[in-house]
Amino acid sequence: MFNRIKEECGIFGIYSKNKEENLAYQTCIGLSSLQHRGEESCGIAINDGGVISYHKDLGLVSEVFNQKTVDSLPLGKMSIGHVRYSTTGAPKKENAQPIVIRYAKGNMAVVHNGNLTNAVELRKELQQTGAIFASTSDTEVIAYIIARERLKTNSIEEAIMNTMKYIKGAYSLLVMSSQKLIAVRDPQGFRPLCMGKMGDDIVFSSESCALDIVGAEFTKDIKPGEVVVLKDNEMKTYDCKNGQKDGLCIFEYIYIARPDSTIDGLNVHRFREEAGKYLAIQAPVKADFVAGVPDSGLDAALGYSKQSKLPYDMAFVKSKYIGRTFIQSTQSQRKNQVALKLNPIKTTVEGKSIVLIDDSIVRGNTTRRLIKILRRAGAKEIHLRIAAPKFIDICYFGVDVAKKETLIAVNKTTEEIRQEIGADTLEYLSLENLRKIVEKSNIKGFCEGCFTGRYPIEVPGEIQKDSFEKIF
Repeated sequence: MFNRIKEECGIFGIYSKNKEENLAYQTCIGLSSLQHRGEESCGIAINDGGVISYHKDLGLVSEVFNQKTVDSLPLGKMSIGHVRYSTTGAPKKENAQPIVIRYAKGNMAVVHNGNLTNAVELRKELQQTGAIFASTSDTEVIAYIIARERLKTNSIEEAIMNTMKYIKGAYSLLVMSSQKLIAVRDPQGFRPLCMGKMGDDIVFSSESCALDIVGAEFTKDIKPGEVVVLKDNEMKTYDCKNGQKDGLCIFEYIYIARPDSTIDGLNVHRFREEAGKYLAIQAPVKADFVAGVPDSGLDAALGYSKQSKLPYDMAFVKSKYIGRTFIQSTQSQRKNQVALKLNPIKTTVEGKSIVLIDDSIVRGNTTRRLIKILRRAGAKEIHLRIAAPKFIDICYFGVDVAKKETLIAVNKTTEEIRQEIGADTLEYLSLENLRKIVEKSNIKGFCEGCFTGRYPIEVPGEIQKDSFEKIF
């Protein structure tokens, strides 16, 4: 929506140690807590005595799962769930997850957060050996390779570890077989995945906020390259990192994750607040107050305010009833989309000089409209501060920045961007200051490719998220 960054996917799973429970309800709550990571589709799969039942469809969690659909799913000892924003494969029902397959060794369900960089190549290879695909999602490619490798190995975890030798890119996975629940994080750790305890039950989630909301206690982040296997109330872990570099996506902190989540030991709210503080040191300005663009600009605005001693206030009210995937069918409707979502508080902004904090500028369209809205409300000056460096390259690992030529910062200077969007001044957080924030944490390395063009692993040429639709 608004030509802004689209989110990742979110995954959630439960392993019940003691008895069969109503896991569908708890999984539904967990997915609702991760709704910000994907609003196109969602689904839940339940393992009931080795039989996997599932329900999935296009829409929000609250639209796909009502009391009737939740009650239609059986009790079980294991569950996995998914909320999706399409990174590979179009937003169609057949691409909704979990991907559930039945093969020679039994049943298997897979949910995936991330994006493979060699998915097209792998899919072509599988098709040459007779594989028939029902979707255009790279998750189905992962499921097929696991199934293929399972025929050669003694266990599904061995098959998954073999699969990790073939697949490249970002993948946090939950894999459910007839007897096991397995959590997997790629060797770079591009996408987050954590584990908690809810009584005797084990819970996995893309973000710690979902653990809090279902009443689970955080126990650990799944390490990059780690495979965690649960079977018969026992846990085994395997290290498949093989010496590869860490590469957590820095944009998880800047925009994607909820502020109440802590990822790899670093709290998202604190990260954004620190970004605002560094912005205030790096780019001070005289103004009447500081305001953030809801939602991900608010924490950085608070940090800027604290550091600069300028008052913090609200410039916009955000509508609670228009989701990030609200779709307009005509051009005239699209022109009004920002006003539908964010409305200025005229009595606050009229005649005032404002420091406006946002998380990023991608294509520039949304920022331009926001500034026009504030101008119409009577703002005297708008000093825009961006709590991230410039986007100058594409993302291969799941964030929706697929075409370099669409990025406003690729061919324009900061001054040219300022003139185009209509701000009085414009400053981006420097890459140096961004790195200083991360240095305070225990994160060993992160991916900053969208800011530098340098990635933790080798990347292919430019690809689009709908490449499967075009090729296959």
